[in-house]
Amino acid sequence: MSTPEGSSTPEGEAEGGAPRFRPPVNDPWKGFRGVCAGTLILEAIVVLLALPVVATVGGGITWLSGVYLVGLALLMILGGGVQGKPWAMGYNFALQAALIAGFAVHPAIGAVGLLFGAVWAYLLYLKRDLTDRIEQGLLPGQRD
Repeated sequence: MSTPEGSSTPEGEAEGGAPRFRPPVNDPWKGFRGVCAGTLILEAIVVLLALPVVATVGGGITWLSGVYLVGLALLMILGGGVQGKPWAMGYNFALQAALIAGFAVHPAIGAVGLLFGAVWAYLLYLKRDLTDRIEQGLLPGQRD
């Protein structure tokens, strides 16, 4: 039995027998990239707001700790623009590792790193869930 298109597979199935779904109507990755970029910007703001905490509560800001914090915040802001690249999640987690290493500067910086590390772990979970939903055809607009 053949389909109207002339292929031997039933409608809605790929050659291997697995169901085939059309791509989502709206690009779900566009929204996910926006969430990742927004998280990086928010994280950069929090790191810059931690500068007075390090200056007041800690032993003061040295040129090394100041350059570290401002440079890390700048890398986070610039990272918001590269979220469409395939290596973006690796870049985000490298920034998180650098922020957690901020325990050397001040314990508050390391604590901020741990907090945002949990946020990025959740975003990684959301990325995997979104990939699974696309493959299963569960997003709006993928089915009739």
